[in-house]
Amino acid sequence: MRYDDRQEVYGREDYYWGTEPNTMAKNTVDVAPVVENTITAIDIGAGEGRDAVFFAEHGWNVYAMDIVPNGLRKAEKLAEDRGVTLETVEADANDVTLPEPVDVVYSAGTVQYIRPENRKRQFEHFKSKTTAGGIHAMFAFVDHPDIPTPPDWTTNEHFYAPGELTDYYTEWEILRTERLVFDDDSGDEPHQHAAEILYAQNPD
Repeated sequence: MRYDDRQEVYGREDYYWGTEPNTMAKNTVDVAPVVENTITAIDIGAGEGRDAVFFAEHGWNVYAMDIVPNGLRKAEKLAEDRGVTLETVEADANDVTLPEPVDVVYSAGTVQYIRPENRKRQFEHFKSKTTAGGIHAMFAFVDHPDIPTPPDWTTNEHFYAPGELTDYYTEWEILRTERLVFDDDSGDEPHQHAAEILYAQNPD
């Protein structure tokens, strides 16, 4: 989805993606590390905040990062409505720097905006700012020979090759991977996506 389109839909009163967390967020809580104090997490591409707020409801310190201001405002409102707090960060996933070491780096549906030439650098940065035993939960759209390019795919989105996401974590422990094809009707035209989900842990 283009920036202007996201700014428009996130500016509406209703929540485009809803307010309940997705399954990936729930799975992330299940595999999150045990830390001495409170888990600190960043949601890269938080959108309107449904997953970031879910993490905050578990007592985590949460950064909700997105490039779209209207989404971050919605995230703050949702957090207030749910009686929790989070800190918003307006930034582009292509060059964002994490504000502090974190225990969880989470991204559901945003890493396709990281241009291929920036991927190695950004994943290395995310890993370098992850605490020992910390985890990454990453969702990437992948190029699939049987799945046409979605009608709402934009020029600033870039598919990953199958298995590419795992390649960025060769020195980490891979906790779980998923490959999936799913139906979608965003953009008001039914279509399918192919994707991979990775949960990996920093062994250091």
